[in-house]
Amino acid sequence: MPGRHVTDHQMRLFMKYRSTDTTPVAAAKAGFSTATGYRLAQDPKPPSLKRVPRDRRRPDPLAGIFDAEVVPMLEAAPGLRSVAVLGELLQRHPDLGEGIRRTLERRISRWRALHGAEREVIFRQVQEPGRMGLSDFTDMADLGITVAGQPLIHRLYHFRLAYSGFEHVHVVLGGESFVALAEGLQNALWAVGGAPREHRSDSLSAAFRNLERDAATDWTARYEALCTHYAMVPSRNNRGVAHENGAIEGPHGHLKRAIADALLLRGTPDFGDLAAYRQFLDEFCGRRNARNRKRIDAERAVLQPLPARRTTDGEETQVTVTSSGGFILRRVFYTVPSRLIGHRLRVRLHDDRLDLYLGATHLLTLPRGRGYGDGRRGHVVDYRHVIHALRRKPMALPGLVYRDQLFPRDAYRQLYDAAIAALPQKAACKLTVDILALAHDRGCEAELATLIIELLAVGVLPDMAALRTRFSPDPATLPNITVLFSQLSDYNALLVATPAGEAA
Repeated sequence: MPGRHVTDHQMRLFMKYRSTDTTPVAAAKAGFSTATGYRLAQDPKPPSLKRVPRDRRRPDPLAGIFDAEVVPMLEAAPGLRSVAVLGELLQRHPDLGEGIRRTLERRISRWRALHGAEREVIFRQVQEPGRMGLSDFTDMADLGITVAGQPLIHRLYHFRLAYSGFEHVHVVLGGESFVALAEGLQNALWAVGGAPREHRSDSLSAAFRNLERDAATDWTARYEALCTHYAMVPSRNNRGVAHENGAIEGPHGHLKRAIADALLLRGTPDFGDLAAYRQFLDEFCGRRNARNRKRIDAERAVLQPLPARRTTDGEETQVTVTSSGGFILRRVFYTVPSRLIGHRLRVRLHDDRLDLYLGATHLLTLPRGRGYGDGRRGHVVDYRHVIHALRRKPMALPGLVYRDQLFPRDAYRQLYDAAIAALPQKAACKLTVDILALAHDRGCEAELATLIIELLAVGVLPDMAALRTRFSPDPATLPNITVLFSQLSDYNALLVATPAGEAA
C-alpha cells in the first residue's frame, strides 16, 4: 500500500494525471485528498518502506543456548519434538520458564528448514483407466456394528479401481488371510465385470505374521497364481509406507466415515443377521458407485475380460470324522451327521464357512468357527447331528465339553439351568434332551423357545405330555401312504383306441 488510504491503482492514476494537471486536480481525479497529493508529490515512497527495522524489545532468551544445546539434540535425533526439547531445556535451565515455547518452536522450525534432513517426497501419479486395482483391509471395531444385539468383530476387505473410483467391500469375520483376499477380490472383479492390468496390495504383514516360512511361501505362491488367473500383475507397497498405497488408504477413511453417517441415518448399527448387514453394505457401495457411473463405464470398457470361471477362493484340506461325531480343524471342533464317522472328508475353508465334500459330492456347509485367543478350542455344534445319540445317553449332557454350544437358542440353556436346579440330575437331563428332540422332530424350535421363556418367567417347567399335544402330530404316528404307479405300456392302449362315433 503506498499510503494508509491510497491503493496502487490510485497511485498510478495520480502519477499519470500529475504530468498534465496540477497536483490538486490530479489528486481529485485519482480519488484522494489534496493534502495526500502534495505529500505523495514530495515523496512517492510508501510508508512501509520508510520504516526503520526495529531492534529486539527484550533480550533473546535462547542466546548461547540454541546453538550450543538445542542444535546438537536436533542433529542427534532428527525426529525429536519441540515439546520434548522444551522439557529438557527447562530441566537444565529452570529460569527460562514456559514462555519460551513459541520462540523455541519457531527457531526449531527455521533451523530444520535450513539445515534439517531431506524429507520424503510424494510423487503424484497419473492414473490410467484399466491399469490399477488396489486391495486392503480395514478394521470396523470403532463403528460398533452388532448382529442380533451381539458385537460383530470383523474387518472389511476393500477393493478400488484407481482411475474410476469403483469400490467393493466384503465382510471378513477372521483376520487378514489369503482366503479373505481371494474371495473379496474375485467378488469385486466379477461385480465390475473385468480385471485391471495390475493389482496392488499392502505388504500384508498381518497375514504373514503367524505363518511359518513354508506356509508364507505357499501363501505367496497362491496369491501370484490368483493374479495370474486374472492376467493381473501383482505388486505390493513397501512395509510401513502407506502412501505408496495411497489410492486406497485415503478412501479407507472416507468409506468408514460414510458408513458411519449411513448408520446414523438408518437409526441403529444393529442388524438382524449377517446377511442383512452384507445387504446394507452392498446397497451402500452401489449408491457410491452410481455417482461415478460415467467414469466406471469408461474404465469398464478397457478392463481385461474375465476368465471363464472363478478360481478357488478357499483353502482345501482333509479331515477324518472321529467317534465324537465331528472333526477338529484350526482349533475348532465341528459336528457332522454321525453316519460320517470314520470317513475322510475334503474341506474347503472359506472366511465365513466350511464346505464339506465326500469325494466330489458336496455334503453340507457349516459356519466357520474361531478358536479362543488363549489356546482353548472353539466349538461349532448343531444339535441335530447328535440328538439321536443324546436320546440314548441323556446323562452325557452335564459333562459335555460343548454343552453351552449345543443349545440352539438361549431359552434351551435357561431351561437346562432351571431343570438342574429344580429336579434330580437324571430327570433334568432327560427333560432337556426330550425337549431338544421335540424341537428337532416337529420343526418347532423357535415356537418352542418362546413357550419355554413364558413358562420359566412364571416359574414353571415345561410338561412333555402337554408339549407333545400342542406341537402335534407326532411324525411317528403319521400313516405311510403307498402310491402305485401304472405301467407305461398301459398308456399305449389309449393311443390305438378307436374314437367314439367312428366306424371300425
